[in-house]
Amino acid sequence: MASFLLKCVLVVVAFSSISSMAQASDPDILSDFIVPAGSAIDGNLFTFNGTRDIFGSVIEKFKVTKVSKAEFPSLDGQSVSLAVLQFPGGGVNPPHTHPRAAELLFIVQGSLEVGFVDTTNKLYTQTLQVGDLFVFPKGLVHYQYNSDWNKSATAVSGFGSANAGTVSLPTTLFSTGIDDQILATSFKSDVATIQKIKAGLSS
Repeated sequence: MASFLLKCVLVVVAFSSISSMAQASDPDILSDFIVPAGSAIDGNLFTFNGTRDIFGSVIEKFKVTKVSKAEFPSLDGQSVSLAVLQFPGGGVNPPHTHPRAAELLFIVQGSLEVGFVDTTNKLYTQTLQVGDLFVFPKGLVHYQYNSDWNKSATAVSGFGSANAGTVSLPTTLFSTGIDDQILATSFKSDVATIQKIKAGLSS
């Protein structure tokens, strides 16, 4: 009987351990907030000013200013982060995913064409204006594009994780050393085309 009980306890412990390792979201914390080592506990702990000068600046190329727990350690354990996305005319944020969070995009300047693809390979698109919001479900491939070549656009994205992660498909597929023949076969193309894509990304 004791042996059976021990086996049951071990199975429950093993299952709990595997479940916690497979968790793809922020863990719950057991305090109000986490204090980074060496930090004073005052209003400065909860303040980030790294985005002060980005609004109103001239946008010459696509730029993302991240505010995750890497840039703002006080976000650790709070399950929230954001990014400011700045698009020149014709700028694009290429297809990518956030494996640990949904994204809520808020347009603050200009307009953007956005879209995501679900797990049935259906594309959902929308053209957004200032004041519009759009949600990209967690883990799905999505993009944003400023189709107005004469005006810049700016958006603020909120994430349900202090570390949403970003997997950029062009970079992940063509700049990480995956064999050219594997890519050519996967895309029903040829090695010369794959090498041309890689060369374009490296420049």
